[in-house]
Amino acid sequence: MTGATITAIASLPWIIPPIVTVLQIRKSRTLDEESPDAPSPAPAVSVIIPARNEARNIERCVRSVLSTTYPNAEMIVVDDASSDGTAEIVERIAADDPRLRLIRNPPLPDGWFGKQWACASGARAAHGQILCFTDADTFHSSELLGRTVNAMLSRGADLISVASRQELGSFWEKLIQPQVFAILAMRYGNTERVSNSRRMSDKIANGQCLFVQRAPYEAIGGHALVKEFVADDLMLSQGFFARGLRVAMVLGLNQVSTRMYRSLGELVSGWGKNVYAGGKAALPLGRLSRLLFPVLLISAPLAGLVPALVLLLSLTGVVSVTVVTWAMITSVALLVWWLAVYTWLGESPIYALLSPLGAATLLYIFVRAIARGQSVSWKGRQYRSA
Repeated sequence: MTGATITAIASLPWIIPPIVTVLQIRKSRTLDEESPDAPSPAPAVSVIIPARNEARNIERCVRSVLSTTYPNAEMIVVDDASSDGTAEIVERIAADDPRLRLIRNPPLPDGWFGKQWACASGARAAHGQILCFTDADTFHSSELLGRTVNAMLSRGADLISVASRQELGSFWEKLIQPQVFAILAMRYGNTERVSNSRRMSDKIANGQCLFVQRAPYEAIGGHALVKEFVADDLMLSQGFFARGLRVAMVLGLNQVSTRMYRSLGELVSGWGKNVYAGGKAALPLGRLSRLLFPVLLISAPLAGLVPALVLLLSLTGVVSVTVVTWAMITSVALLVWWLAVYTWLGESPIYALLSPLGAATLLYIFVRAIARGQSVSWKGRQYRSA
């Protein structure tokens, strides 16, 4: 083969996956397809929000949930030993709306992650036939419950999660969050692949907004089933699927949004607790892929970083023409991809030019997570994920 042929073939891994990802994502189903009107009769829905030191987020979240047009809903905030006034904010709002209740989470038992224990406490206190577990950093449209209940019933789903729009505020959020979600999109493809695949490793859920039918949830043990896993949403979806229950996912970009992390430090800590300790369950091919997981994990940010590094190194004159040509082709391919991503997000194209910096930062997060192994630190607590 000629040098040009080799260069072209070597460039394909940077060209084909983005194209395939775009084509796959277009096959996703959204809540926009569902009616916002509640079915008749409307099953009772309990919205459960675990909250630990969420004073900056909780009022916005709670008021958005209370704006629902769904006629048969209650809301439970589980205060998990907050020290920042979270409970007081909820109590003030609850004084004016009987649909809202605050409960205090009992002391955390051994072997439980805090979020799972709070979700379990909320489920025990709930009255709903359908339970919606949602994070305190989410914002809900008034139509979310109606549309999701209709989606759940039409699909015969025992568990359905809603993929939310990610709010991007700071420089680092805009640089890193698209990198993470692009990796997830390349791995999972679209909502219908998640919903219809017969492989457990293809099952994932978004714990930011997750609905379950109460009866099967309780039958499998509820959140006790995933009490020791940092990726509780992923493991809960796989636990439902393993027991023959129907798991589904749907896009809800116009119905729910999330602002996960606001600073570089929060991004490093937040993704660092999840990507390695929780990511193994997302791998196909069983034991082999788990052994190779550290290499597979860092390969994604390296793919976005290496072409730029090669172009920088070429300034020294030590890189061959063939390699420089490869780096130029792959760099252009990556730039086109990120320009498309940031245009879709409505963000400045400057972030596309800065994507190698995002990849380098993500590589640091991943390497740090690998070094920590199954040890997890979050909100002042230390855990070890199963």
